[in-house]
Amino acid sequence: MRQHLHHARLHTPPLGVDEHGARTQDLAATGAPAVLLTPAHQFPTGTVLSGPRRRHLLTWARQGGLVIEDDYDAEHRYDRAPVPALHSLLPDQVCYTGSISKLLAPALRLGWILAPARHRNRLTEAKRFSDLGSPVLLQLVLAHLMENGALERHLRTLRARHRKRRDTLIRALATHLPHAHVHGAAAGLHLTLTFSTPLDDTALARAALARGVRTHPLSWHRQRPGPPGLVLGYAAATGIPEAVAALGRALAHTQST
Repeated sequence: MRQHLHHARLHTPPLGVDEHGARTQDLAATGAPAVLLTPAHQFPTGTVLSGPRRRHLLTWARQGGLVIEDDYDAEHRYDRAPVPALHSLLPDQVCYTGSISKLLAPALRLGWILAPARHRNRLTEAKRFSDLGSPVLLQLVLAHLMENGALERHLRTLRARHRKRRDTLIRALATHLPHAHVHGAAAGLHLTLTFSTPLDDTALARAALARGVRTHPLSWHRQRPGPPGLVLGYAAATGIPEAVAALGRALAHTQST
């Protein structure tokens, strides 16, 4: 997402993230007129924006800031209650966005944005010149799935499947990478690992790939220094215990070189 914003010649000053989510109390100091957040499930840490942070954010927005709320992975939750969308609290200052990429298929290229009325004409114009619009037939099929309850039934099936995969991944990590810290397990389709010891996470990801395991170095997603780590997806993963065992061997190799 940051790459797309840079391509549009937009500046993206960093905003810190901790166990309570994005540090929205620091927004004013950035001087940014808008902020893009994933408050229900921050990527890649998996944190949920806390109540005090949400209040800081809404206060900043009421003073003229624009919030772009990406409801990323909000429907894929296992161990916590759903989080209300910020758009429901301040619709005149929040653009609410989402897609069915993680629910049905990214190839369908369907998403949505609920924007304040003053931005709708320019958004429509930008969409038209971007790709001439989304396929009408696919939109009608999606609407039908929503109306007849099939989409909700499909989501319940996915939640059960992904919960089992997540639990398998966590057990395997406890066995093969017992010193790694696991983040973001309550929701989403990935886990984030961090390591307390100094480590080149790009080298670790490269060593894992050489053993048939694809991961993302956490450093790829940072704008500021922080502990090394990996992002591990499990939505379409098979052979999770074997993959994590290979990852453990990759870690041992990386630490020994």
